[in-house]
Amino acid sequence: MNTPAHLLVGAAAFSRTIAPGVIAAALAGAILPDLSLYVMAGVSLFVLQIPPNVVFGELYFSDAWQTVFAIDNSFVLWGALLAFAFWRDRLALIAFAGAGLLHLGFDFLLHNDDARPHFFPLSWWVFESPVSYWDSSRHAGIVAPLEAALATIAAIVLWRKVDSLHMRGLWVTLLLAELWVMRQWLLFF
Repeated sequence: MNTPAHLLVGAAAFSRTIAPGVIAAALAGAILPDLSLYVMAGVSLFVLQIPPNVVFGELYFSDAWQTVFAIDNSFVLWGALLAFAFWRDRLALIAFAGAGLLHLGFDFLLHNDDARPHFFPLSWWVFESPVSYWDSSRHAGIVAPLEAALATIAAIVLWRKVDSLHMRGLWVTLLLAELWVMRQWLLFF
């Protein structure tokens, strides 16, 4: 899934109880599994001036990058955090860990050759899904519109739950970003 969709779906899934910090925690949990990729790719592309084909064709698949991805995309680690959050009855932490796990669940189902080892530290096994959210040769033409529909429903749910003009602007911005990114994937891949 595209990151804007992860953010919208994660926030909507954990916005049932509007409490201070819960939506912010859900947004943080929804983005954290992708954050390392943005940081490492951004530094590589814009600071170190490494060509995109090297960043996404070599570095992405390197042992070093895959180790980072294994840590921040681990069902085991996120699940342990969610169990701790429930044990301590911390609503914001439940939203954070729950949104992170929701992110991982969608990624598990929608990544093929770019999949990550989701069971670190127990295993380095990687599930290569037969479908992809971005690769048209792996049914992205079907998946992308479904993802856009889910993101739209999530944005509507969030719009109705939060009266703040700033938050509503965030939901619209994320939805527009999702639709733009989805268009780019389908157009170029």
